[in-house]
Amino acid sequence: MKQSGTSPLLQGAVQDHARAAAAPRRPTRKRGASPSRPYACWEPTRCCRAPFCALHPCPTNSPCSAKPWRPSHRAPAPAPAASADEPPPLRAAPAVATATATPRVPSPDAPRSDGALGERLAKAVVASDAPDVVFALSRHGRRTVLSGGTAAPPPLPRVDLRYEIGSATKTFTGLTLARLIHGGRLTGGEPATVFLDRGRPAGPDPVTLAHLITHTSGLPALPAGFYLRGLPAWRTNPYARFPAERVVDAFLRHRPGTRWRYSNYGVSVLGHALAAATGTPWEDLLTEQVLRPLDLNGTALRADGSGLDATGHGKDGESPVAAFDPGGFQAAGAVRATPHDLLTFLETHLNPAGAPRQLAAALRAVCRPVLRRGIGHRHVHTIAWFRHPTDGGPMYFHSGATLGQQAFLGFRPDTGTALAALCTRRFRAHDPFLAAAYALLAEEWRGPPAPAATCRTGAGQP
Repeated sequence: MKQSGTSPLLQGAVQDHARAAAAPRRPTRKRGASPSRPYACWEPTRCCRAPFCALHPCPTNSPCSAKPWRPSHRAPAPAPAASADEPPPLRAAPAVATATATPRVPSPDAPRSDGALGERLAKAVVASDAPDVVFALSRHGRRTVLSGGTAAPPPLPRVDLRYEIGSATKTFTGLTLARLIHGGRLTGGEPATVFLDRGRPAGPDPVTLAHLITHTSGLPALPAGFYLRGLPAWRTNPYARFPAERVVDAFLRHRPGTRWRYSNYGVSVLGHALAAATGTPWEDLLTEQVLRPLDLNGTALRADGSGLDATGHGKDGESPVAAFDPGGFQAAGAVRATPHDLLTFLETHLNPAGAPRQLAAALRAVCRPVLRRGIGHRHVHTIAWFRHPTDGGPMYFHSGATLGQQAFLGFRPDTGTALAALCTRRFRAHDPFLAAAYALLAEEWRGPPAPAATCRTGAGQP
């Protein structure tokens, strides 16, 4: 199976492939397929053929045929590298960072803010070298939000704008699926075809909802015909030229594969399948299951001309880019949100017990590892997050990019840290933004405490 090319939503995806362990049958190597390494899963079900059971118990209590997982405490891997066909970066331009702090009441035994926190965040803002940059960090519920950029300040403060988060949208989609499963409306093992074309038999080896969210469906990164149809708008909005009906039709003509393969296409199909299964349009379903319970009023799936949306820029950091239109790929990359909404979303993962009751079980589920792959089964995944080890425990993260913006979301339960980093410059070779965000989350955050929630950096851009 030939690997599709890189897309704007694919930043941060792991590039190597691994065979799926959709128990009970051992996968067989296809003729002409490139060798790949097997991955192990946690308690795969025999009843629903889903590659994970963290979301729901298996009625047959089948034993796992894969190698048991053992946590690793090796240093985290570096941030994902840029693709080789990207041009070299432009010369860095100066940036000015400013800070605002929003105090939250910490738990009585929570440590006070690190005295070096403001300096670290300011350095990350400057290093990102983008027209608009926001680093929003929460430690034990206390928020510090820094913003800056190489461009003149926008009419609204940068910290109040909505930013396109690209592939990080998949974390919202994974949580939506988890909630539907824990609510008893789905199991995750249903073939997607039964919802998208109810008159068609599922077949002996169907692609399930679980395969789609864990990137084990064998679907390519983008559907057949995407590049040809999207080429006339490649530098503006190629996804908009591939609407929902084309995404679904391409899937219904697909033969499932047997390898792990990061796929915007697959997660987009999942969104359409969930909408069909519940009889609710995807935007309304996401609002009902996630956005409204968490009061994420600054989150939307499209720009609305209200002036609340940040403007993206090209690789040169100067050319404005039109607002991203996801077309039929909403579940894979449509979310745009304010930094504070994204922190709220991340903080609920750190404290599921404090989240709305109907979300608590789903929040726990999306943090459980469901598969591992690569050399030594080094790469660990949940149904919503990439997971890397640190000395203190796991860190969870997902990055994303559109044609003019980038995002990095992550959290660490061991340090009580959540990070939402955003910028308005298209990803480029050796891009410093993702590296700065990843390194910030991977830090151990040791040091003397600072006065309550004060960060002083630079001069006064919003």
